Amino acid sequence: MNDVILGARGVRKRFGETEVLKGIDLDVRSGEVLCVIGPSGSGKSTLLRCFNHLERIDAGRVWMNGELIGYEQHGTSGHLRERSPRDVRRQRERIGMVFQRFHLFPHRTAVQNVMEGPVAVRGRSRAQARKQALELLSEVGLADRADHYPAQLSGGQQQRVAIARALAMEPALMLFDEPTSALDPELVGEVLGVMRDLARRGTTMVVVTHEMGFAREVADRVVFMDRGAVVESGSPELLFTAPRHARTRAFLSTVL
Repeated sequence: MNDVILGARGVRKRFGETEVLKGIDLDVRSGEVLCVIGPSGSGKSTLLRCFNHLERIDAGRVWMNGELIGYEQHGTSGHLRERSPRDVRRQRERIGMVFQRFHLFPHRTAVQNVMEGPVAVRGRSRAQARKQALELLSEVGLADRADHYPAQLSGGQQQRVAIARALAMEPALMLFDEPTSALDPELVGEVLGVMRDLARRGTTMVVVTHEMGFAREVADRVVFMDRGAVVESGSPELLFTAPRHARTRAFLSTVL
């Protein structure tokens, strides 16, 4: 288990009277592409947000490379207390996240958006950051759009800038929260193509997605969630062709 980069044990999350995560256990291994599928409202995106403490968990543990995310043990009692905002920001530097919506700075060009984190957080010189940003934009197929503003880019291009921005922090783990759900159908392929390239390069990724073809082709492991719980997980070959649970079979019959 020494290749586990991210672990979750007994993770629970409640919004008011509704428990949206009901004791999630999950491991993510270095270099693995883990796709999380399931119906809307099953807790997939909430789980992803718990991985980098964008949502506070109500019970359980999340850790990355042996360090608890969002919390630390206080004294000898084992009681957990929330980390300081500064410490949480430090932890998030190692976890890149790409959202459904792109969240780019509208008043900054593509290259400036990608430069922001390395300059503001890592203290790199603007010259260093710009060089790296141009290289990353080239990798996602946007070398010729570096000086364009978000309003001048298509949705697919904006999402590729968002991916480059996350990669600029050189994270150990990339989280994708339904990165194509806000895109017109003809733009989905260009974003999935970038993600396929990242997978081929060995990037550790957790992808919440409705794109079953991508999950089947690229994932090392697929997790099916429903009603806040992991129903089953396994290789794409097994989960898509011979799911064990009736709920998984019913879901797949509606999306394949």
